[in-house]
Amino acid sequence: MRHFLLFYVTAPDYLERRPHYRSVHIEKARAAKARGELILAGALADPADQAVLLFQGADKSVAEDFAKTDPYVTNGLITSWTVREWTTVIGDAAAHPLPQGV
Repeated sequence: MRHFLLFYVTAPDYLERRPHYRSVHIEKARAAKARGELILAGALADPADQAVLLFQGADKSVAEDFAKTDPYVTNGLITSWTVREWTTVIGDAAAHPLPQGV
């Protein structure tokens, strides 16, 4: 299992338009969590100009597929998005845990 970060850049009017799409977006996120794909997600604060979502899966398509069908993306609340693999090495859920003593 590998980790992937999905970075969202929000539109200037994101906070004003978000309520209309939020329930469908949250439902989609909860379904991804229930499948074991989405680990953590949320908007960055002060300013709320970006969001970060942590996925796990065999490849980056798990995050890309989420973004491509997310109502925030398809309705223009997200102006751009990027997926990056994250090589996690410390922590209980690390994909590539370091051995003790390293």
